[in-house]
Amino acid sequence: MDTPMHCHEERMHQAIALANRSLPQDVPVGAMVVDQSRCVIAEGWNNREQNFDPTGHAEMVALRQAGLHRQNWRLNDCVLYVTLEPCPMCASAILQARVSGVVFGAYDVIQGALGSALDLSQYYEPKPFVIGGVEEAACHQQLEVFFKARRQAASH
Repeated sequence: MDTPMHCHEERMHQAIALANRSLPQDVPVGAMVVDQSRCVIAEGWNNREQNFDPTGHAEMVALRQAGLHRQNWRLNDCVLYVTLEPCPMCASAILQARVSGVVFGAYDVIQGALGSALDLSQYYEPKPFVIGGVEEAACHQQLEVFFKARRQAASH
C-alpha cells in the first residue's frame, strides 16, 4: 500500500484520539486497522485495567475486531496504525495476522519489537513494511503526561 506521509500523519492523529479512550486507567495507546481501500475496519485502545485482560493492548483489540469484521484472521492487505511501537506479544500477533504494514508513532526502546529493542519481523516472510516515528512527538507527549500524572499520584 503506497500511502503518502501526510495520510500516515492523519491516521496517527486518529490513533492518538483513540488512545485517549484508555484514560485514566490505562496507558494511552490507540490503534486502527485500515484496509486496501483506505477504510478503517477496526479500532482499539488499551483496556487491560478496565477488562482485567493482560492481552488488552490496543493492537490486540484492533486485530481481533478486524478479523471479526472481515470474517478472516488473515489481514494481509491491511495496515495497522498504532501510537506506540508494538511489544513482543503484539508484534507476534501482527505478524501472525499477516498484516502488510505497520505505522507507529513513538519508539519503545525497552519493549519495542519492530525495530527498537528487537525486530521480530526479521523471522517472518513476507516481512511487513514498518514505518516508525510518525507524529512521534505527539505520541511521546501523550505517554509522558500519563506517566507523570501516575508518578505524582503515587507520591501523594
